Amino acid sequence: MNVFDFFVIQYIINNKEIKIQDVISKKKETSRRVDTKLIMKAYNYAVEHHGDQKRRSGEPYIIHPLNVAYILAELGLDEATICAALLHDVVEDTDATDADLRREFSDEIADMVAGVTKLETIQFSTVEEQQVEDYRKMFLAMGKDIRVIILKIADRLHNMRTLKYLKRDRQIANAKETMEIYAPLANRLGLYSMKWELEDLSFKYLYPEEYHELVEGINKKREERLKFIEKIMADIRVQLKKQHIDAEVTGRAKHLYSIYRKMKRDNKTLDQIYDLFALRILVNSVKDCYAALGVVHEMYSPMPGRFKDYIAVPKPNMYQSIHTTLLGEKGTPFEVQIRTWEMHRIAEYGIAAHWAYKEANYGKKGKQVVTVTKDKLAWLRETLEWQQDMKDPQEFLNTLKTELFEDEVYVFTPKGKILVLPRDATPIDFAYSIHEEIGNHMVGCKINSKMMPIITKLQSGDIVEIMTSDSQKGPSRDWLKFIKTTKAKSKIQSWFKKEQRSENIEKGKDLIEKEIKRIGISHDELFKQDYINAALDRYKFKNLEDMYASVGFGAISQVKIISRMLEEYRKSHKEENIEQKIEELTSKRKTVKPSSTGVVVKGIDNCLVKLSKCCNPVPGDNIIGYITKGRGVSVHRTDCVNVKDLLKEEDRIIDVYWYTEKAASYNVDITVYANDRSGLLADVIQVLSNLKTKLMGLNSKATKEHIATIEITIEVENIEELNKVLKELRKVDSVYEVTRKK
Repeated sequence: MNVFDFFVIQYIINNKEIKIQDVISKKKETSRRVDTKLIMKAYNYAVEHHGDQKRRSGEPYIIHPLNVAYILAELGLDEATICAALLHDVVEDTDATDADLRREFSDEIADMVAGVTKLETIQFSTVEEQQVEDYRKMFLAMGKDIRVIILKIADRLHNMRTLKYLKRDRQIANAKETMEIYAPLANRLGLYSMKWELEDLSFKYLYPEEYHELVEGINKKREERLKFIEKIMADIRVQLKKQHIDAEVTGRAKHLYSIYRKMKRDNKTLDQIYDLFALRILVNSVKDCYAALGVVHEMYSPMPGRFKDYIAVPKPNMYQSIHTTLLGEKGTPFEVQIRTWEMHRIAEYGIAAHWAYKEANYGKKGKQVVTVTKDKLAWLRETLEWQQDMKDPQEFLNTLKTELFEDEVYVFTPKGKILVLPRDATPIDFAYSIHEEIGNHMVGCKINSKMMPIITKLQSGDIVEIMTSDSQKGPSRDWLKFIKTTKAKSKIQSWFKKEQRSENIEKGKDLIEKEIKRIGISHDELFKQDYINAALDRYKFKNLEDMYASVGFGAISQVKIISRMLEEYRKSHKEENIEQKIEELTSKRKTVKPSSTGVVVKGIDNCLVKLSKCCNPVPGDNIIGYITKGRGVSVHRTDCVNVKDLLKEEDRIIDVYWYTEKAASYNVDITVYANDRSGLLADVIQVLSNLKTKLMGLNSKATKEHIATIEITIEVENIEELNKVLKELRKVDSVYEVTRKK
């Protein structure tokens, strides 16, 4: 198979039905001794209990666990994990119980099955809460045995391969969850082949139009690109042989989602993306890695800033390789990855390639459990720490996604120990990653032997020294604005929670009272014990003081607390029109006059309103209001780049809406990106003229690469008019993108 056969990402699943013999045969490829009797026992048990159950495709249900088991056998997982894969749905979908599995098989297998079984027996108020608790359960299970999450990822991979049989809404929901949770998890564990397939399959269902366009676009120039890369591979093989370096040189096409992401990030068309492929050089030793690097750098010019040595400084998921981007004929870039065969095995199979076992006790019997070196999965330990303290389901999900997606920097202690931190991390994050007490007593820092502010963004290679003082009473609340790691955030919040509990209780009371006043319901009417208990139970507070304290130090929003109490209030007043009552108490929407901007501030009349210049909202845009200091209410689009910072001051956010009867004109800034040519500007202006769109300002420039950027300010009445302008401008010859300023 040549390099570009990978581009047609219709992940080739064998047309033949996977059978249990296929699973056993695949397992025998990586193990000399295989307990076939145990695997067959698990298979027969699954067949018996799933019985006549069918999948959405109409296939017998047993096809799914067989495929999951086969994926794990490909990774070289042990018999116990393969058995757990065959049995992973029997507790959730049949009459088999956890106790049955422990009796028939082992605690080891039953524990893995339990780790991937959903919490069906507990009733949750929302789907979100159910999802969060399933994630919590999964992470706790993987903390004991990392095989649990590998099994779960394999389960998700096969489900994604057969996603076409689900309805469109379920396809989107599953693809979104896969892209946000499971693909990043696979990446964290170094399971790159699974990560790429999960991303591309998610991409296919989330953005079907873009996916198929990309596939078609790549196939058009397949032969041309293939000829280019094969010549380079042949030339490199010759030079490596001359230097007596025993090496295998292969080509690898970049997966579709990474290409799409690069196009969006760099605002480029497919024709402008040249490094669609990478060469891989596999050698026998680390010494040969650097020798091969010297050979390719002598043959081709390396691109500045595109060299990464993951051999000297490996990634936390154990990945090691040298990456360098070179310029080929006519300046066409291509990437080269250089690694040993052992590094390649780890790169392909990640944590599954580093299987270690030790004797441990499951009750009275000694059993084998998988263990992982502490420094390899530090992120998992930290996740297990902070997830216990998070009461709010949405906060948990957002933090989890952030932790999984973070880019990393590699920094050093003065003694040379490497610490891995998220991109833009500060010395404060560094201090707390070493120890909580160092962070709490931090007074300053040195970066590369120079005194620097403690909020400085760290760069890979920095040597950081933390200065502490016993006289320092604790962290500053302002630190929370700059830190990046969840660990630092949780430790700082924990300190304020313990040291300033009484202050936090009072602050929490005040915030909740303000929220009650804002919505217009009396305290006595809302603060009844049943409603209070509902909030305590939802967010797992022991008592009212804990709830106040949690709101006071910012662990949970007062809005969420009151929202939960209102849910119970509504349930107990079903006979009343509660929504109407709240509307009457909180707003005079029908009688309020709009401001000169055409915007109404909910519940407030005669209020100064200004449309924010950073995003220039127009009627039809989703908007929010922000109460400024002395300048009335500023109105922003909800997708404005500044909204994220504004939302940190939740008390100053206020509801606003467009007054539909108000007709006015609004300035909007747009940017046109195009391949420069003669007459381009004239064509753009002609489109505006044809649409009778008022031009308020224009600025254009072109780069040496002949990329033209035209910044335009136009006047429109609403979002529909704006969208029409954007649509017509995109039709102009040579224009490849038109964006609105955010």
